[in-house]
Amino acid sequence: MYSTQAQIDKARALIKESEENIARMEEDVEQMGERVDFQKEILRSFVQEVYYSKKEPVISMALFKGDLAKVLGRTDNLLTVEERIMQIAEEIREAKEKIENEQGKIAEAKADHEELLKDKVVQQYELLADRNETQGDIKEKEATIGELQQKMNELKNDLNKLLGKSYDTGDVKDAIKFASSVTGVSKGFLFGMLSVESRLGASVGGCYYKESRMSDYRKELFKDICDELDYDYKKKKVSCPPASYTGTGGAMGAAQFMSDTWTGYKSKIATATGHNPPDPWNLVDGVMAMALKLENDGATEKDDIRITSPCNGKKIYVDPEIYASMKYLGWSCYALTNYGPRIQSLAGGYDKL
Repeated sequence: MYSTQAQIDKARALIKESEENIARMEEDVEQMGERVDFQKEILRSFVQEVYYSKKEPVISMALFKGDLAKVLGRTDNLLTVEERIMQIAEEIREAKEKIENEQGKIAEAKADHEELLKDKVVQQYELLADRNETQGDIKEKEATIGELQQKMNELKNDLNKLLGKSYDTGDVKDAIKFASSVTGVSKGFLFGMLSVESRLGASVGGCYYKESRMSDYRKELFKDICDELDYDYKKKKVSCPPASYTGTGGAMGAAQFMSDTWTGYKSKIATATGHNPPDPWNLVDGVMAMALKLENDGATEKDDIRITSPCNGKKIYVDPEIYASMKYLGWSCYALTNYGPRIQSLAGGYDKL
């Protein structure tokens, strides 16, 4: 762990050194600019002196009263000023070139710094992940029996709210057991998925067809599902559109399936449960739908699955249930690091309930 922290500190030190170097270069350029401005003022005063002095020798010669040396001295002084003007002008030109070169170096340094930031941020995430893995922190702590019992009660209440019917915990367990026996998806994993999805659905499942912002295609399928079940499609609750990002509502029942997803699994659900047509708002049908999709998405595979991490693009191996939960929610870093592990934390102790 010490080695990992040392690498993180080293990465941060490199970033700080890069930032300080850029700041130093920018300060040098600013000072050079100030010197150029000062030299321009001197140059302006010399040019004015030359302008007026070039007239004066002619006047002096016209009024010459014997002091020729004085007039010639002024002429020599004028030549010295002109040489000084040329010298300052050359210094200004060289300074401007140097400023342009330094500005180019600063631009390159900033580009390098941006690349360094990207590389080191990713590296720090990876190092932190390695450290967390060493400490056993990546996988969420398995829930206690008390926590699982509380989750089961929450699940029952959430399902009753979503489905508009009254089920007890025995009904929920029976539906999970049945779906697991048909698909091979573990009961604990189904419990975890249902707990997380139904909690989400209960919190956003207070909308009706009109408020859902479903696409026209999904609306027509939703109407067909309701018509076949003799439901008034205007009165069946679905999930609301998300408030925190652009999207639509319309997810139905325990499985939180959209109408097109439900239609795709409809025949399989009917075959498994014997309910034809199957009902998204029926507990047994909904849990079976979820289990069938999880099975299709790889939840029952025996070996870890190799994926490209949505967090950093690296190739990693994940548990099949994590993989299936990521496909269920939507492929994202959040699904890998939060959603999936949270579900698995509920899965481990389910058989003790």
